Amino acid sequence: MESPLQMLCAVEAHHAGLLGARSHLVPRARLRPLAATGRELGRLTLPPGLELTAARPDMPRPHRGVTWAVGDAFSGKVQFRWLTGRPGRIVIVDDGLATIRLLELLVGHAGTPLLRARGKVGRLRTALGAAAGLRLRAAARSGRLSIFTALPVPADLAKAVRARGAELITHDFAWLRSQPLRVPRPKELTVVLGTSLVRNGLIHRDHYLGWLAALGSAGPVAYFPHRREDPHDLARVGEQPGITVYGGGIPAEMTLRGLAAGQRVLSLPSTAVTSLRVLLSARGVPVETVDVPDEWWTVEAAPSLRSHLSMFAHHDTGATGA
Repeated sequence: MESPLQMLCAVEAHHAGLLGARSHLVPRARLRPLAATGRELGRLTLPPGLELTAARPDMPRPHRGVTWAVGDAFSGKVQFRWLTGRPGRIVIVDDGLATIRLLELLVGHAGTPLLRARGKVGRLRTALGAAAGLRLRAAARSGRLSIFTALPVPADLAKAVRARGAELITHDFAWLRSQPLRVPRPKELTVVLGTSLVRNGLIHRDHYLGWLAALGSAGPVAYFPHRREDPHDLARVGEQPGITVYGGGIPAEMTLRGLAAGQRVLSLPSTAVTSLRVLLSARGVPVETVDVPDEWWTVEAAPSLRSHLSMFAHHDTGATGA
């Protein structure tokens, strides 16, 4: 696992019975958010048969025939292991917006390489992505590919994925919802989820910081950073009157699931909006998406990316493509 969300969704996949009776969850070494998430998972009651192992700098080679769960299907290391390790079954666990892109590429032309939407790659990397795509589509045709996600997959896309032979399973964080609320909730009535859109050069920094400053001037705000936010940006956020920056790294689904009626969550378009609505709707906590004004976007924000993000803006958690 290479991200906190991947770790959480791997636990959910094991709980759902997709990974077999015994599973080993291996986090990538030297990533603080993974260490923090691992500590938080250790405070909860893990599903029987799941073991959190020591972090490793290298990716373990899957033994032939075993089930292998991964999150980042666009990782070169993951794709290399697909080609050399020959796992028996592949389970893709939710990795945010990249999961939707993976599904779109999976049902595309047979030679379409599995590459990130905004990545600039050379011939060798493209060749690896193309070979990995062929291997993944072959796994789907033979009934050895499962995609496990909490995201709202459009009905047409879900139908096309299943037509390829892949198993598409949506979940609602059943394991996490069964766990006691041990993390103290913030006292502020307004909670804002941080975003990676500034760090990625997709929205203008000054517009975003100005919006936060206006929120802080209207009342106390709890700010939960995105794990990829720039430290300098976070320092500027923390300097705004009325805004308290809380420690980041652990998935918002884990840190904010204890919010209570009277509080609200604000977020720019994000996949976390969908999962938090699943977790918080029964507690009477609204999760509101803030639409990005046109003038905030930079030239790097392609229309296709904006369209992908809008998919999660005002989605009704009661209707998915599952």
